[in-house]
Amino acid sequence: MAPQNPSNAVACLLLGIVEAFLWNNFYDPNLLFSRIIIRASIFNIVVWLGYCSFIYPNFVSPLRHLPGPKNEIPIIGSGFKAFRKPIGGYHLKMIREVPTENGLIHYHGFFGTDSLFLAGPRAIADVFVHKPYDFVKPERVIKFLSTVLGDGLLLAEDDEHKFQRKKIMPSFSFRHIKDLYPIFWKKSKGLVEAISSEIHENPSTWSGGDDKGGPCGKVEMNHLATLATFDIIGLAGLGHDFNTLKDEKHELVDTYEQLLETSTEKAIYFAANMILGNKTVQMLPWKENERMKHSATTLRKNCDLLVQQKKAAMKTGEDSDHVDILSILLKSNDFSDHNLSDQLLTFLAAGHETTSSALTWTTYNLATHPEKQAKLRAELRDALPQRGGVWNDDLPLTQTLESLPYLNAVCNEVLRLFPTVPITIRENVRDTTIAGTFVPKGTRIFISPWAVNRSPHFWGADAEKFVPERWIDAETGKVTNEGGAVTHDGKGANYVNLTFLHGPRSCIGQGFAKSELRALVAAVVRSFEFELWNKEQEVEVVGVITTKPKGGMLLKVRETLD
Repeated sequence: MAPQNPSNAVACLLLGIVEAFLWNNFYDPNLLFSRIIIRASIFNIVVWLGYCSFIYPNFVSPLRHLPGPKNEIPIIGSGFKAFRKPIGGYHLKMIREVPTENGLIHYHGFFGTDSLFLAGPRAIADVFVHKPYDFVKPERVIKFLSTVLGDGLLLAEDDEHKFQRKKIMPSFSFRHIKDLYPIFWKKSKGLVEAISSEIHENPSTWSGGDDKGGPCGKVEMNHLATLATFDIIGLAGLGHDFNTLKDEKHELVDTYEQLLETSTEKAIYFAANMILGNKTVQMLPWKENERMKHSATTLRKNCDLLVQQKKAAMKTGEDSDHVDILSILLKSNDFSDHNLSDQLLTFLAAGHETTSSALTWTTYNLATHPEKQAKLRAELRDALPQRGGVWNDDLPLTQTLESLPYLNAVCNEVLRLFPTVPITIRENVRDTTIAGTFVPKGTRIFISPWAVNRSPHFWGADAEKFVPERWIDAETGKVTNEGGAVTHDGKGANYVNLTFLHGPRSCIGQGFAKSELRALVAAVVRSFEFELWNKEQEVEVVGVITTKPKGGMLLKVRETLD
Protein backbone atom coordinates (compact mmCIF):
# COMPACT_ATOMS: atom_id res chain seq x y z
CA MET A 1 0.00 0.00 0.00
CA ALA A 2 1.48 3.37 -1.00
CA PRO A 3 1.97 5.94 1.76
CA GLN A 4 -0.72 8.60 1.73
CA ASN A 5 1.37 11.78 2.15
CA PRO A 6 1.81 13.57 -1.22
CA SER A 7 5.35 14.58 -0.25
CA ASN A 8 6.24 10.91 0.11
CA ALA A 9 8.69 8.57 -1.56
CA VAL A 10 6.45 8.16 -4.63
CA ALA A 11 6.76 11.85 -5.49
CA CYS A 12 10.51 11.84 -4.78
CA LEU A 13 11.03 8.77 -6.95
CA LEU A 14 9.03 10.31 -9.80
CA LEU A 15 11.06 13.51 -9.67
CA GLY A 16 14.32 11.57 -9.50
CA ILE A 17 13.51 9.52 -12.62
CA VAL A 18 12.45 12.57 -14.66
CA GLU A 19 15.45 14.64 -13.51
CA ALA A 20 17.88 11.84 -14.39
CA PHE A 21 16.33 11.58 -17.87
CA LEU A 22 16.53 15.34 -18.46
CA TRP A 23 20.06 15.59 -17.10
CA ASN A 24 21.22 12.76 -19.34
CA ASN A 25 19.61 14.14 -22.51
CA PHE A 26 19.48 17.92 -22.15
CA TYR A 27 22.37 18.96 -19.91
CA ASP A 28 24.21 22.00 -21.36
CA PRO A 29 27.71 22.47 -19.92
CA ASN A 30 27.73 26.11 -21.16
CA LEU A 31 24.93 27.12 -18.70
CA LEU A 32 25.97 28.70 -15.41
CA PHE A 33 25.53 26.33 -12.50
CA SER A 34 23.19 28.81 -10.75
CA ARG A 35 20.87 28.79 -13.76
CA ILE A 36 20.80 25.01 -13.71
CA ILE A 37 19.83 25.05 -10.05
CA ILE A 38 17.08 27.62 -10.64
CA ARG A 39 15.66 25.71 -13.59
CA ALA A 40 15.81 22.43 -11.73
CA SER A 41 14.08 23.97 -8.71
CA ILE A 42 11.29 25.43 -10.83
CA PHE A 43 10.84 22.12 -12.57
CA ASN A 44 10.73 20.26 -9.23
CA ILE A 45 8.06 22.60 -7.89
CA VAL A 46 5.91 22.31 -11.02
CA VAL A 47 6.10 18.52 -11.05
CA TRP A 48 5.47 18.30 -7.31
CA LEU A 49 2.40 20.55 -7.55
CA GLY A 50 1.11 18.51 -10.47
CA TYR A 51 1.57 15.35 -8.45
CA CYS A 52 -0.24 16.87 -5.46
CA SER A 53 -3.18 18.25 -7.40
CA PHE A 54 -3.76 15.52 -9.98
CA ILE A 55 -1.69 12.32 -9.80
CA TYR A 56 -1.86 11.68 -6.05
CA PRO A 57 -5.60 12.31 -5.46
CA ASN A 58 -6.73 10.44 -8.57
CA PHE A 59 -4.28 7.53 -8.85
CA VAL A 60 -2.25 7.10 -5.63
CA SER A 61 -4.34 7.99 -2.56
CA PRO A 62 -5.58 4.86 -0.77
CA LEU A 63 -8.72 6.82 0.12
CA ARG A 64 -9.58 7.87 -3.45
CA HIS A 65 -12.51 5.44 -3.64
CA LEU A 66 -14.41 7.22 -0.84
CA PRO A 67 -17.07 9.85 -1.67
CA GLY A 68 -16.12 13.50 -1.38
CA PRO A 69 -17.08 17.04 -2.38
CA LYS A 70 -16.94 18.09 -6.02
CA ASN A 71 -15.16 21.08 -7.55
CA GLU A 72 -12.16 21.13 -5.23
CA ILE A 73 -9.52 23.66 -6.21
CA PRO A 74 -6.22 22.15 -7.44
CA ILE A 75 -3.38 22.40 -4.89
CA ILE A 76 -5.66 24.14 -2.36
CA GLY A 77 -8.31 21.42 -2.28
CA SER A 78 -10.97 22.31 0.28
CA GLY A 79 -8.41 23.98 2.55
CA PHE A 80 -9.84 27.49 2.57
CA LYS A 81 -13.45 26.31 2.51
CA ALA A 82 -12.92 24.46 5.78
CA PHE A 83 -12.09 27.79 7.50
CA ARG A 84 -15.24 29.56 6.37
CA LYS A 85 -17.55 30.90 9.07
CA PRO A 86 -19.17 29.38 10.92
CA ILE A 87 -16.46 26.81 11.48
CA GLY A 88 -18.07 23.46 10.74
CA GLY A 89 -20.43 25.00 8.20
CA TYR A 90 -18.53 23.51 5.25
CA HIS A 91 -18.65 20.08 6.87
CA LEU A 92 -22.40 20.43 7.33
CA LYS A 93 -22.62 21.26 3.63
CA MET A 94 -20.76 18.02 2.86
CA ILE A 95 -23.18 16.06 5.05
CA ARG A 96 -26.08 17.44 3.04
CA GLU A 97 -24.52 17.00 -0.42
CA VAL A 98 -22.18 13.99 -0.25
CA PRO A 99 -23.93 10.59 0.10
CA THR A 100 -22.00 8.13 2.24
CA GLU A 101 -22.87 4.63 3.44
CA ASN A 102 -20.28 4.22 6.20
CA GLY A 103 -20.08 7.81 7.45
CA LEU A 104 -16.71 8.64 5.86
CA ILE A 105 -16.24 11.63 3.55
CA HIS A 106 -12.87 12.13 1.87
CA TYR A 107 -11.60 15.56 0.90
CA HIS A 108 -8.25 17.25 0.33
CA GLY A 109 -6.45 19.95 2.24
CA PHE A 110 -3.60 22.13 1.08
CA PHE A 111 -1.17 20.46 -1.35
CA GLY A 112 -3.40 17.44 -1.76
CA THR A 113 -3.16 16.06 1.77
CA ASP A 114 -5.84 13.51 2.58
CA SER A 115 -8.52 14.43 5.08
CA LEU A 116 -11.35 12.29 6.40
CA PHE A 117 -14.52 13.75 7.86
CA LEU A 118 -16.52 11.53 10.22
CA ALA A 119 -20.14 12.09 9.20
CA GLY A 120 -21.85 9.02 10.67
CA PRO A 121 -22.20 7.15 13.98
CA ARG A 122 -20.31 4.01 12.93
CA ALA A 123 -17.18 5.96 12.00
CA ILE A 124 -17.48 8.21 15.07
CA ALA A 125 -17.82 5.21 17.39
CA ASP A 126 -14.69 3.58 15.92
CA VAL A 127 -12.54 6.67 16.52
CA PHE A 128 -13.81 7.64 19.96
CA VAL A 129 -14.91 4.37 21.56
CA HIS A 130 -13.62 1.25 19.83
CA LYS A 131 -10.08 2.47 18.99
CA PRO A 132 -9.62 5.75 20.88
CA TYR A 133 -5.87 5.46 21.34
CA ASP A 134 -5.23 4.85 17.64
CA PHE A 135 -6.03 8.54 17.15
CA VAL A 136 -4.25 11.53 18.69
CA LYS A 137 -4.30 15.29 18.33
CA PRO A 138 -1.77 16.38 15.68
CA GLU A 139 1.55 17.64 16.97
CA ARG A 140 0.95 21.15 15.57
CA VAL A 141 -2.35 21.42 17.42
CA ILE A 142 -0.77 20.28 20.69
CA LYS A 143 2.18 22.68 20.40
CA PHE A 144 -0.09 25.62 19.66
CA LEU A 145 -2.65 24.91 22.39
CA SER A 146 -0.16 23.83 25.06
CA THR A 147 1.15 27.39 25.32
CA VAL A 148 -2.11 28.41 27.01
CA LEU A 149 -3.56 25.06 28.15
CA GLY A 150 -0.40 23.51 29.53
CA ASP A 151 0.22 19.76 29.38
CA GLY A 152 -2.97 18.90 31.23
CA LEU A 153 -5.63 16.28 30.59
CA LEU A 154 -6.99 17.91 27.44
CA LEU A 155 -3.71 17.51 25.53
CA ALA A 156 -2.29 14.38 27.17
CA GLU A 157 -2.06 11.20 25.08
CA ASP A 158 -1.74 7.43 25.56
CA ASP A 159 -0.66 6.22 29.04
CA GLU A 160 -0.26 9.76 30.35
CA HIS A 161 -3.86 10.51 29.42
CA LYS A 162 -5.10 7.28 31.04
CA PHE A 163 -3.22 8.11 34.24
CA GLN A 164 -4.43 11.71 34.45
CA ARG A 165 -8.04 10.85 33.65
CA LYS A 166 -8.14 8.08 36.26
CA LYS A 167 -6.80 10.39 38.96
CA ILE A 168 -8.95 13.41 38.04
CA MET A 169 -12.21 11.51 37.41
CA PRO A 170 -13.33 11.42 41.10
CA SER A 171 -13.36 15.24 41.13
CA PHE A 172 -16.05 15.18 38.43
CA SER A 173 -18.19 12.37 39.79
CA PHE A 174 -21.93 12.95 40.12
CA ARG A 175 -21.68 12.77 43.91
CA HIS A 176 -19.05 15.51 43.98
CA ILE A 177 -20.95 17.71 41.52
CA LYS A 178 -23.96 17.57 43.88
CA ASP A 179 -21.72 19.12 46.54
CA LEU A 180 -20.88 21.95 44.13
CA TYR A 181 -24.49 23.00 43.41
CA PRO A 182 -24.50 25.60 46.23
CA ILE A 183 -21.53 27.29 44.52
CA PHE A 184 -23.29 27.22 41.15
CA TRP A 185 -26.41 28.74 42.69
CA LYS A 186 -24.57 31.39 44.71
CA LYS A 187 -22.84 32.71 41.59
CA SER A 188 -26.03 32.39 39.53
CA LYS A 189 -27.70 34.77 41.96
CA GLY A 190 -24.61 36.97 41.69
CA LEU A 191 -25.13 37.08 37.92
CA VAL A 192 -28.74 38.17 38.47
CA GLU A 193 -27.49 41.05 40.62
CA ALA A 194 -24.91 42.03 37.98
CA ILE A 195 -27.56 42.05 35.23
CA SER A 196 -29.82 44.21 37.43
CA SER A 197 -26.96 46.68 37.90
CA GLU A 198 -26.41 46.82 34.12
CA ILE A 199 -30.11 47.49 33.56
CA HIS A 200 -30.09 50.45 35.95
CA GLU A 201 -26.86 51.83 34.46
CA ASN A 202 -28.11 51.53 30.86
CA PRO A 203 -31.89 52.09 31.04
CA SER A 204 -34.12 51.57 28.03
CA THR A 205 -37.76 51.05 27.09
CA TRP A 206 -39.31 47.63 26.49
CA SER A 207 -40.26 47.34 22.82
CA GLY A 208 -43.72 45.99 23.57
CA GLY A 209 -44.64 49.16 25.43
CA ASP A 210 -46.50 47.29 28.20
CA ASP A 211 -45.97 48.03 31.89
CA LYS A 212 -46.13 44.47 33.20
CA GLY A 213 -42.45 44.24 33.96
CA GLY A 214 -39.85 46.04 36.03
CA PRO A 215 -36.92 48.22 34.96
CA CYS A 216 -35.48 47.62 31.47
CA GLY A 217 -32.01 48.25 30.04
CA LYS A 218 -29.20 47.20 27.70
CA VAL A 219 -27.00 44.26 28.69
CA GLU A 220 -24.02 42.64 26.93
CA MET A 221 -24.63 39.06 28.02
CA ASN A 222 -21.50 37.35 26.70
CA HIS A 223 -19.17 39.38 28.94
CA LEU A 224 -21.31 38.90 32.05
CA ALA A 225 -21.60 35.18 31.31
CA THR A 226 -17.80 34.99 31.17
CA LEU A 227 -17.47 36.71 34.54
CA ALA A 228 -20.04 34.39 36.15
CA THR A 229 -18.51 31.17 34.85
CA PHE A 230 -15.00 32.36 35.72
CA ASP A 231 -16.14 32.99 39.29
CA ILE A 232 -17.71 29.51 39.38
CA ILE A 233 -14.62 27.69 38.12
CA GLY A 234 -12.59 29.75 40.59
CA LEU A 235 -14.60 28.57 43.60
CA ALA A 236 -15.50 25.06 42.41
CA GLY A 237 -12.18 24.33 40.72
CA LEU A 238 -9.65 26.18 42.85
CA GLY A 239 -11.43 27.15 46.05
CA HIS A 240 -10.60 30.76 45.16
CA ASP A 241 -13.23 33.48 44.70
CA PHE A 242 -12.11 35.77 41.89
CA ASN A 243 -15.24 37.85 42.54
CA THR A 244 -15.14 39.24 38.99
CA LEU A 245 -18.91 39.80 38.93
CA LYS A 246 -18.39 42.60 41.45
CA ASP A 247 -14.89 43.69 40.47
CA GLU A 248 -14.38 42.96 36.76
CA LYS A 249 -10.70 43.89 36.65
CA HIS A 250 -8.72 40.68 36.91
CA GLU A 251 -5.60 39.80 34.97
CA LEU A 252 -6.74 36.26 34.20
CA VAL A 253 -10.14 37.30 32.82
CA ASP A 254 -8.57 39.99 30.64
CA THR A 255 -6.02 37.51 29.32
CA TYR A 256 -8.60 34.88 28.41
CA GLU A 257 -10.88 37.41 26.73
CA GLN A 258 -7.94 38.62 24.63
CA LEU A 259 -6.98 35.06 23.69
CA LEU A 260 -10.53 34.13 22.69
CA GLU A 261 -11.49 37.34 20.92
CA THR A 262 -13.03 36.75 17.50
CA SER A 263 -10.77 38.97 15.38
CA THR A 264 -9.73 38.10 11.83
CA GLU A 265 -6.08 38.29 12.86
CA LYS A 266 -6.64 35.65 15.55
CA ALA A 267 -8.26 33.35 12.97
CA ILE A 268 -5.37 33.84 10.53
CA TYR A 269 -2.84 33.26 13.29
CA PHE A 270 -4.50 29.99 14.27
CA ALA A 271 -4.68 28.84 10.63
CA ALA A 272 -1.02 29.72 10.07
CA ASN A 273 0.01 27.62 13.06
CA MET A 274 -2.00 24.65 11.75
CA ILE A 275 -0.64 24.93 8.18
CA LEU A 276 2.95 26.12 8.71
CA GLY A 277 3.64 24.89 12.21
CA ASN A 278 4.46 26.76 15.41
CA LYS A 279 8.22 26.99 14.78
CA THR A 280 7.77 28.62 11.38
CA VAL A 281 5.16 31.10 12.64
CA GLN A 282 7.40 32.04 15.58
CA MET A 283 10.10 33.16 13.13
CA LEU A 284 7.74 35.64 11.44
CA PRO A 285 7.78 39.33 12.50
CA TRP A 286 4.22 39.10 13.78
CA LYS A 287 2.99 41.02 16.81
CA GLU A 288 0.57 38.22 17.56
CA ASN A 289 3.56 36.07 18.54
CA GLU A 290 4.50 38.52 21.27
CA ARG A 291 0.91 38.82 22.46
CA MET A 292 0.58 35.04 22.66
CA LYS A 293 3.86 34.74 24.55
CA HIS A 294 2.79 37.43 27.02
CA SER A 295 -0.60 35.73 27.54
CA ALA A 296 1.02 32.34 28.13
CA THR A 297 3.45 33.83 30.67
CA THR A 298 0.64 35.61 32.50
CA LEU A 299 -1.50 32.48 32.71
CA ARG A 300 1.34 30.28 33.91
CA LYS A 301 2.43 32.82 36.54
CA ASN A 302 -1.09 33.06 37.97
CA CYS A 303 -1.66 29.29 38.00
CA ASP A 304 1.67 28.65 39.75
CA LEU A 305 0.70 31.23 42.37
CA LEU A 306 -2.76 29.71 42.88
CA VAL A 307 -1.24 26.26 43.48
CA GLN A 308 1.15 27.64 46.10
CA GLN A 309 -1.61 29.63 47.81
CA LYS A 310 -3.83 26.57 48.00
CA LYS A 311 -1.03 24.40 49.44
CA ALA A 312 -0.30 27.01 52.09
CA ALA A 313 -3.99 27.36 53.02
CA MET A 314 -4.40 23.60 53.40
CA LYS A 315 -1.27 23.37 55.58
CA THR A 316 -2.40 26.06 57.98
CA GLY A 317 -5.97 24.83 58.07
CA GLU A 318 -7.34 28.09 56.65
CA ASP A 319 -9.05 26.11 53.88
CA SER A 320 -11.14 23.46 55.62
CA ASP A 321 -13.90 22.74 53.07
CA HIS A 322 -11.74 21.04 50.43
CA VAL A 323 -14.67 20.52 48.04
CA ASP A 324 -12.90 22.22 45.15
CA ILE A 325 -11.14 20.18 42.47
CA LEU A 326 -7.63 21.49 43.24
CA SER A 327 -7.91 20.44 46.90
CA ILE A 328 -8.89 16.91 45.88
CA LEU A 329 -5.94 16.68 43.47
CA LEU A 330 -3.53 18.00 46.10
CA LYS A 331 -4.72 15.45 48.67
CA SER A 332 -4.16 12.64 46.14
CA ASN A 333 -0.38 13.39 45.99
CA ASP A 334 -0.41 12.12 42.39
CA PHE A 335 0.68 15.36 40.71
CA SER A 336 3.75 17.59 40.92
CA ASP A 337 3.25 21.33 41.46
CA HIS A 338 4.05 21.97 37.80
CA ASN A 339 1.52 19.41 36.61
CA LEU A 340 -1.11 20.82 38.95
CA SER A 341 -0.48 24.17 37.31
CA ASP A 342 -0.99 22.48 33.92
CA GLN A 343 -4.33 21.12 35.10
CA LEU A 344 -5.39 24.57 36.32
CA LEU A 345 -4.60 26.05 32.90
CA THR A 346 -6.93 23.46 31.37
CA PHE A 347 -9.68 23.82 34.00
CA LEU A 348 -9.70 27.62 33.84
CA ALA A 349 -9.87 27.82 30.06
CA ALA A 350 -12.24 24.94 29.34
CA GLY A 351 -14.20 25.28 32.57
CA HIS A 352 -15.34 28.86 32.07
CA GLU A 353 -15.54 29.08 28.27
CA THR A 354 -17.77 26.05 27.74
CA THR A 355 -20.60 27.24 29.97
CA SER A 356 -20.11 30.93 29.20
CA SER A 357 -20.67 30.22 25.52
CA ALA A 358 -23.65 27.95 26.24
CA LEU A 359 -25.33 30.53 28.48
CA THR A 360 -24.82 33.26 25.87
CA TRP A 361 -26.40 31.14 23.13
CA THR A 362 -29.24 30.14 25.48
CA THR A 363 -30.21 33.78 25.94
CA TYR A 364 -29.96 34.29 22.17
CA ASN A 365 -32.27 31.38 21.35
CA LEU A 366 -34.80 32.33 24.01
CA ALA A 367 -34.68 35.99 22.92
CA THR A 368 -35.55 34.94 19.36
CA HIS A 369 -38.23 32.47 20.54
CA PRO A 370 -40.28 34.47 23.10
CA GLU A 371 -42.97 31.78 23.37
CA LYS A 372 -40.39 29.21 24.48
CA GLN A 373 -38.86 31.76 26.86
CA ALA A 374 -42.28 32.31 28.45
CA LYS A 375 -42.88 28.56 28.73
CA LEU A 376 -39.57 28.04 30.51
CA ARG A 377 -40.16 31.00 32.85
CA ALA A 378 -43.55 29.59 33.84
CA GLU A 379 -41.93 26.26 34.76
CA LEU A 380 -39.23 28.03 36.77
CA ARG A 381 -41.69 30.23 38.66
CA ASP A 382 -43.59 27.17 39.83
CA ALA A 383 -40.43 25.35 40.88
CA LEU A 384 -38.47 28.31 42.31
CA PRO A 385 -40.94 30.50 44.21
CA GLN A 386 -39.88 33.88 45.59
CA ARG A 387 -41.25 36.12 48.29
CA GLY A 388 -40.66 39.83 47.80
CA GLY A 389 -37.90 39.08 45.34
CA VAL A 390 -36.09 36.80 47.80
CA TRP A 391 -35.10 33.28 46.71
CA ASN A 392 -36.19 30.27 48.73
CA ASP A 393 -32.82 28.61 49.40
CA ASP A 394 -34.35 25.81 51.46
CA LEU A 395 -35.32 23.89 48.31
CA PRO A 396 -33.45 20.66 47.42
CA LEU A 397 -31.62 22.49 44.63
CA THR A 398 -30.00 19.56 42.85
CA GLN A 399 -33.17 17.50 42.72
CA THR A 400 -35.31 20.49 41.75
CA LEU A 401 -33.20 21.70 38.82
CA GLU A 402 -32.45 18.25 37.45
CA SER A 403 -36.14 17.29 37.49
CA LEU A 404 -37.43 20.23 35.41
CA PRO A 405 -38.14 18.85 31.91
CA TYR A 406 -38.30 22.08 29.94
CA LEU A 407 -35.23 23.60 31.62
CA ASN A 408 -33.18 20.52 30.77
CA ALA A 409 -34.65 20.33 27.26
CA VAL A 410 -33.68 23.95 26.58
CA CYS A 411 -30.13 23.37 27.86
CA ASN A 412 -29.75 20.18 25.82
CA GLU A 413 -30.99 21.87 22.66
CA VAL A 414 -28.62 24.82 23.01
CA LEU A 415 -25.67 22.51 23.61
CA ARG A 416 -26.66 20.55 20.49
CA LEU A 417 -27.04 23.57 18.22
CA PHE A 418 -24.11 25.59 19.56
CA PRO A 419 -21.35 23.23 20.72
CA THR A 420 -18.55 25.28 22.27
CA VAL A 421 -15.88 23.56 20.13
CA PRO A 422 -17.24 23.41 16.55
CA ILE A 423 -14.52 21.19 15.11
CA THR A 424 -11.63 19.05 16.29
CA ILE A 425 -8.93 17.02 14.55
CA ARG A 426 -7.09 13.75 15.06
CA GLU A 427 -4.34 11.75 13.33
CA ASN A 428 -4.01 7.99 13.48
CA VAL A 429 -0.68 6.84 14.92
CA ARG A 430 -0.79 3.51 13.08
CA ASP A 431 -2.47 1.93 10.07
CA THR A 432 -6.02 1.16 11.10
CA THR A 433 -9.59 0.87 9.86
CA ILE A 434 -12.58 3.15 10.36
CA ALA A 435 -16.03 1.77 9.59
CA GLY A 436 -14.36 -1.12 7.74
CA THR A 437 -12.20 1.17 5.56
CA PHE A 438 -8.40 1.01 5.62
CA VAL A 439 -6.90 4.30 6.79
CA PRO A 440 -3.10 4.70 6.52
CA LYS A 441 -1.05 6.10 9.37
CA GLY A 442 -0.93 9.89 9.58
CA THR A 443 -4.29 10.63 7.94
CA ARG A 444 -6.00 13.75 9.23
CA ILE A 445 -9.39 12.95 10.77
CA PHE A 446 -11.87 15.82 11.21
CA ILE A 447 -14.79 15.64 13.64
CA SER A 448 -17.27 18.50 13.60
CA PRO A 449 -19.83 18.64 16.43
CA TRP A 450 -21.34 21.68 14.69
CA ALA A 451 -22.03 19.68 11.53
CA VAL A 452 -23.05 16.29 12.97
CA ASN A 453 -25.28 17.89 15.62
CA ARG A 454 -27.17 19.64 12.81
CA SER A 455 -27.30 16.76 10.35
CA PRO A 456 -30.77 16.43 8.77
CA HIS A 457 -30.08 12.71 8.29
CA PHE A 458 -30.20 12.16 12.05
CA TRP A 459 -32.11 15.13 13.47
CA GLY A 460 -34.75 15.57 10.77
CA ALA A 461 -35.79 18.45 8.55
CA ASP A 462 -35.81 20.86 11.50
CA ALA A 463 -32.25 19.94 12.53
CA GLU A 464 -31.06 23.55 12.48
CA LYS A 465 -34.05 24.93 14.35
CA PHE A 466 -34.29 25.54 18.09
CA VAL A 467 -36.80 22.91 19.21
CA PRO A 468 -36.40 22.01 22.91
CA GLU A 469 -39.49 19.79 22.65
CA ARG A 470 -37.45 17.21 20.71
CA TRP A 471 -35.84 16.23 24.04
CA ILE A 472 -39.12 15.52 25.86
CA ASP A 473 -40.85 12.16 25.55
CA ALA A 474 -44.45 12.80 24.47
CA GLU A 475 -45.83 9.98 26.61
CA THR A 476 -43.92 10.38 29.87
CA GLY A 477 -43.14 14.11 29.72
CA LYS A 478 -39.59 13.31 30.80
CA VAL A 479 -36.33 14.33 29.12
CA THR A 480 -34.74 11.73 26.84
CA ASN A 481 -31.03 11.27 26.21
CA GLU A 482 -31.36 10.93 22.42
CA GLY A 483 -33.45 14.01 21.70
CA GLY A 484 -35.32 12.18 18.99
CA ALA A 485 -32.19 11.54 16.92
CA VAL A 486 -32.52 8.51 14.64
CA THR A 487 -29.91 6.50 12.75
CA HIS A 488 -30.43 4.05 9.92
CA ASP A 489 -30.14 1.01 12.21
CA GLY A 490 -32.07 2.48 15.12
CA LYS A 491 -28.85 2.40 17.14
CA GLY A 492 -25.97 4.80 17.46
CA ALA A 493 -28.12 7.88 18.12
CA ASN A 494 -25.73 8.47 20.99
CA TYR A 495 -22.98 9.22 18.48
CA VAL A 496 -24.75 11.97 16.55
CA ASN A 497 -24.60 14.43 19.44
CA LEU A 498 -20.92 15.34 19.71
CA THR A 499 -20.91 18.40 21.96
CA PHE A 500 -18.84 16.60 24.60
CA LEU A 501 -17.49 13.85 22.28
CA HIS A 502 -17.56 10.22 23.50
CA GLY A 503 -15.51 7.45 25.03
CA PRO A 504 -12.34 7.83 27.12
CA ARG A 505 -11.53 11.11 25.33
CA SER A 506 -14.93 12.65 26.07
CA CYS A 507 -15.08 15.87 28.06
CA ILE A 508 -14.48 14.90 31.67
CA GLY A 509 -16.28 18.03 32.86
CA GLN A 510 -19.54 17.57 30.97
CA GLY A 511 -21.52 16.80 34.14
CA PHE A 512 -20.02 19.89 35.77
CA ALA A 513 -20.85 22.07 32.75
CA LYS A 514 -24.44 20.82 32.43
CA SER A 515 -25.17 21.32 36.13
CA GLU A 516 -23.62 24.78 36.09
CA LEU A 517 -25.64 25.73 33.00
CA ARG A 518 -28.91 24.54 34.60
CA ALA A 519 -28.34 26.81 37.58
CA LEU A 520 -27.36 29.86 35.54
CA VAL A 521 -30.23 29.53 33.05
CA ALA A 522 -32.75 28.94 35.84
CA ALA A 523 -31.69 32.04 37.77
CA VAL A 524 -31.49 34.33 34.72
CA VAL A 525 -34.72 33.26 33.00
CA ARG A 526 -36.63 33.24 36.31
CA SER A 527 -35.56 36.84 36.93
CA PHE A 528 -35.64 38.53 33.52
CA GLU A 529 -37.34 38.82 30.16
CA PHE A 530 -35.05 39.54 27.22
CA GLU A 531 -35.00 40.21 23.51
CA LEU A 532 -32.31 41.12 20.99
CA TRP A 533 -31.21 44.75 21.28
CA ASN A 534 -31.37 45.08 17.51
CA LYS A 535 -33.96 42.70 16.11
CA GLU A 536 -33.01 43.56 12.53
CA GLN A 537 -29.35 42.60 12.95
CA GLU A 538 -28.42 38.99 12.27
CA VAL A 539 -26.12 37.54 14.92
CA GLU A 540 -22.96 36.21 13.27
CA VAL A 541 -21.38 33.03 14.60
CA VAL A 542 -17.60 33.42 14.69
CA GLY A 543 -14.59 31.99 16.45
CA VAL A 544 -12.10 29.30 15.41
CA ILE A 545 -11.43 27.36 18.61
CA THR A 546 -14.76 28.17 20.29
CA THR A 547 -18.18 29.25 19.02
CA LYS A 548 -18.96 32.87 19.91
CA PRO A 549 -21.24 35.68 18.67
CA LYS A 550 -19.43 38.45 16.81
CA GLY A 551 -19.37 41.61 18.88
CA GLY A 552 -20.90 39.89 21.91
CA MET A 553 -24.60 39.40 22.68
CA LEU A 554 -26.44 42.69 23.13
CA LEU A 555 -29.85 42.20 24.74
CA LYS A 556 -32.68 44.35 25.95
CA VAL A 557 -33.45 42.95 29.40
CA ARG A 558 -36.38 43.63 31.71
CA GLU A 559 -36.83 42.50 35.30
CA THR A 560 -39.87 40.30 35.82
CA LEU A 561 -42.56 40.95 38.40
CA ASP A 562 -44.17 38.06 40.30
